[in-house]
Amino acid sequence: MSDERTTVSGGMETAFGFRRVGEGEKQGLVNDVFHRVAERYDLMNDLMSGGLHRVWKDAMVTWLAPPRRPGFKVLDVAGGTGDIAFRIVEASNYQADATVLDINGSMLAVGRDRAEKRGVGANLTFIEANAEDLPFPDATFDAYTIAFGIRNVPQIAKALSEAFRVLRPGGRFLCLEFSDVRMPFLDKAYDAWSFNAIPRIGRMVAGDDEPYRYLVESIRKFPNQENFAEMMRTAGFSRVTWRDYSGGIAALHSGWKI
Repeated sequence: MSDERTTVSGGMETAFGFRRVGEGEKQGLVNDVFHRVAERYDLMNDLMSGGLHRVWKDAMVTWLAPPRRPGFKVLDVAGGTGDIAFRIVEASNYQADATVLDINGSMLAVGRDRAEKRGVGANLTFIEANAEDLPFPDATFDAYTIAFGIRNVPQIAKALSEAFRVLRPGGRFLCLEFSDVRMPFLDKAYDAWSFNAIPRIGRMVAGDDEPYRYLVESIRKFPNQENFAEMMRTAGFSRVTWRDYSGGIAALHSGWKI
């Protein structure tokens, strides 16, 4: 399979990195990747972003601006290790209630342990479930966040539809994801770093380069900023916009349920 990006018409559901897989096969392969990297997930993101993922995540929560009052309910999907949920709870002055949902039990185990150590466990609920079939009634949450997770969901359109369904009217969807680099020269340097350095470092640090190779390839398959925005609109979201970070290495998309 080539590294050509998928579009609004789909393709991610059978793309395991650059390799084409059969219908229904991708989820199991992705699960295996994250079982293998769960304990080193933050290190993985450090390697893939040069540590900038921490800055981007802070910017995501700043743009969300969770209110410092009781009753704000947020669903953080594919957020097993808790990075976004912790930030939201702390930004709300421990008023927000965050539900962390992940399909991978190994990632959730890391998150639960980190939550207790960080002192935010009372504000969090951890649920093992699929983003394509959320176990919540309609109009349950004020916000839905997902960071560096949606490209690993086989049926992205279905996950977006579920996000729209569980949000209350006036609710907000925020998605932070590695995206399409728009700056000349930076794109070449980023490709060289991604395809050559990251798998090698993964092998040195974690003893395994295969998960890191998949993650690098999956970034290049994910729809670009405009196409992902159009997928959000198709799912029903309004006032869709995005912000590029670091020349488009990452993009933060925002949409509202109106």
